[in-house]
Amino acid sequence: MSFHFLFLNELPFAEGFGFNTNIFETNIINLAAVVAIVISFVGKNLSALLEDRKKTIINNLQEASQRASEAQERLNVAKNQLELAKKKAAEIREEGVLRATQEINNCVSQHEERLSKLEEFKQETVQFYQQKAFKQAYMYVISRIMSRVKERLNKGLDATYHVVVNNFYVSRFTEYNP
Repeated sequence: MSFHFLFLNELPFAEGFGFNTNIFETNIINLAAVVAIVISFVGKNLSALLEDRKKTIINNLQEASQRASEAQERLNVAKNQLELAKKKAAEIREEGVLRATQEINNCVSQHEERLSKLEEFKQETVQFYQQKAFKQAYMYVISRIMSRVKERLNKGLDATYHVVVNNFYVSRFTEYNP
């Protein structure tokens, strides 16, 4: 590395060697000498430090880039899993709605079946009690008729009743067609 002193061409030649009492020029010369020594000795070390720092920064950037790509990959996987979970949730929701509808329809059909059986039972019960009432009325009428017939038979037949009975049997025989 070469360092050119621009201010050397301004110094006068052949004045000799001696003490320079100009403080400003002395400071500039001293500063230039210190800077030249620092650059010559520290320059290589500084270059090596800067090169190491550059490599460290590049490695950090590469690692960060790699982590970013891994993070992006994990994000994509997570998004895919989220989409799959959404689809599965929609399927479960649809299946739940379908099952609920089927269960409602099943309950309604069972209810209708029970209502029809209840209606049938009601009709049978009404028919049973109608038959029972008819039978009771029939038995009452028959018993009353039988008691009146017994009463008449016990009292004996009078002429008018004998005519009525004979007319009844005659009318029956006349209606009979063999």
